[in-house]
This record gives sequence, C-alpha cells and structure tokens, in this order.
Amino acid sequence: MNIQVKQVNRFFLLATAPFLGFLLTLWISSHSLDWNTGNTLFESQEDTTIVEKTRSISAGLSQAEETAHYTVSTIKKTANLYTQTTKAMNDIVKTTKEQAARPETIYNKRIVSRLGVPFQTFQSDRIRLELYKLNSGTYQGYAMKVKLKDASAMKMVLGNDSLGGSETTLHAVNRYGAIAGINAGGFADAGGSRYPLSTTVLNGNYLTGFEPSFKDLAFVGLSKSGKLIGGKFYSQQQLDQLQPMFGATFVPVLLKNGIRQGIPDKWKTSPYRAPRTVIGNYKDDQLLIVVVDGYNENGASGATLEELQNKLINLGVKDAYNLDGGGSSSLIFGGKVINHPSDKALRPVPTHFLFFK
Repeated sequence: MNIQVKQVNRFFLLATAPFLGFLLTLWISSHSLDWNTGNTLFESQEDTTIVEKTRSISAGLSQAEETAHYTVSTIKKTANLYTQTTKAMNDIVKTTKEQAARPETIYNKRIVSRLGVPFQTFQSDRIRLELYKLNSGTYQGYAMKVKLKDASAMKMVLGNDSLGGSETTLHAVNRYGAIAGINAGGFADAGGSRYPLSTTVLNGNYLTGFEPSFKDLAFVGLSKSGKLIGGKFYSQQQLDQLQPMFGATFVPVLLKNGIRQGIPDKWKTSPYRAPRTVIGNYKDDQLLIVVVDGYNENGASGATLEELQNKLINLGVKDAYNLDGGGSSSLIFGGKVINHPSDKALRPVPTHFLFFK
C-alpha cells in the first residue's frame, strides 16, 4: 500500500510542476516592475505601460487559475483511474492465487476425510502437523500427516550425535528442541555400540560410505528439495541422482506409485504382527507417518505388513517404507510420547527423524 501511495505522490508532483513553474515566473515578473513611488505625477506613457502590464498579469493569473482547475481535475480523474486499475489488478492476482490453490485444498480435504478428525495439530510458517488416531479393529495406532513448507523443517539425527551412539526419540526431540519425532532406520549392535544399518546419509554426506542394497534392505530419506525418496539402490550414482539430504536403511518397501510391493517371506511371519513405524508420501508430497501399537514383539499384537499396505492404499498414500519397529517404534509430539512402546519404555536407537517448528 505504501508503494502505491508513493507512486501517486510522485505522479502529482510531475503533473503540477509546469503549473507551479508558471506561477513562479509571474511572481518574479511582478516584482521586477519599476514602481516609482517617489514622484507624484506619472508620465502618460508610463501609466499606459503599467496598466498594460497589470492587465497582462491579471489575464495570466486567470489563465493560470483555469489551468490549475483543469490540472487538478485531470489529476483526480487519473488518480481515480489508477486506484481502480490497481484494485482490479489486485483482485485478479488474489483470484488467480485462490484458483491455483484450489486443487491442493480439494486434494487435502480428500486426504483428511479418510483420516478423520485430528486430535492434535501444529502449524507454523515452516511446517504443518496433524495427529490422528487409527483403529482398524485388529490393531490400533496413530497417523501423523506432515506438510513441509520448508525442507529444513525435517532432519535426521544420530543418537547423541555420534556414530555408534543411541538415545530415545524423546531425548533426541528434547535435545534438539523439535516439535515431533519418530525412530528411523534399523541397527546392529557391536562392541557395546549401536550402529545404523547399511547406507546412511546425514547432511548430504554418506556416513560410512555407500553400500548396494542386499537382503531386501531399502534406503529411505528426504531429498535436498524436501521430497521423500527411497527404494533399492545398487550404485551410489543411482542414489546421488535423487540428491539425498539424509536417510536411513531398513526393510521392506511397502508401496511404489500406489502399488503393493512384494513382502519377503521372512517378514510375513517373523514376526507376523508387531508394533510398526512406517513413513510414506502423497502425490502432493505431504508425508504420512503411521505408528502401530503392540504389547510385545512375539507376533501376537500389532499389525501385519500386508494390513499396513492395505491401510496405506485406502488412505491414498503413493510410496511407503517400513522403518524399524517392535520396541523401537516411537512417536513423539509436543514433548510427549504418543504411542505405547512395547518395551513399556522407549528404546534407545541410533537414528531419528525429527520435525521442527
């Protein structure tokens, strides 16, 4: 609005400049007249000259007055036209933005209609989080829908920021001041330390080098542009093309482009049911995280991977990847543990996906 006012004021100055110059010239001319007040009698020629100059000045002032009225009228009309044109352009821009955002709004409403009503939400200029409850009848859990407005609002961190270190997701969330967090990739214990499985990327760098996919392991993470990426990669060049910013490894891939992926036989039965942590995305790049509860890792509670595939498809998810589960499954939101860990306490793990205000 200030820019518009400055533009109008600049226009007024330019429009009135000729008129002001004209008045200044008349004023100077009037002061240059030689009024001889010392004589009581004036020569007739001088009287005639003075009268003519006076008439000329009077005529000039009348003309200037008419010019001023015309100029002011023109300025008002031009200013009104400028205001109307600016308003019309602003209305067009506003309408265009609303129409451009309409498909996204409609799609998001479709997603939400399948999830239900969120029981917790958080929104800032960088991120929007919505927390939902899931109850399929055979298992219970939670879904967190994430809209990354800024790619830097999601990060992966190491347990205690060290290779081989581990900590609970709650501890990592509190330590980094994050708004939410989940456990990430799988791990292997060695020498009293807990190491991430296979290919792990942190801040755009390979933590322990690239390792081709084997035994159905799959990489999952976020690209530098803030998009979920994942799958099996048999060369570093293949993964580098997706520009990974961070990511971890586990098994298996659940969905690709909305199509169920084959689940390895081992993971169909060992365990059959379990607490689970899954991350996926929608076609508009919103993320969906599902954390399923279970009272132990013996295979009698929680969800099967096939059940999660079906659920994710019903929710409209495009791509989905299974993260570490069982006692590792963790969902933190607003500084609180949302899920019910099967170990009755959170398990320290080496990698965490965190979400920031």
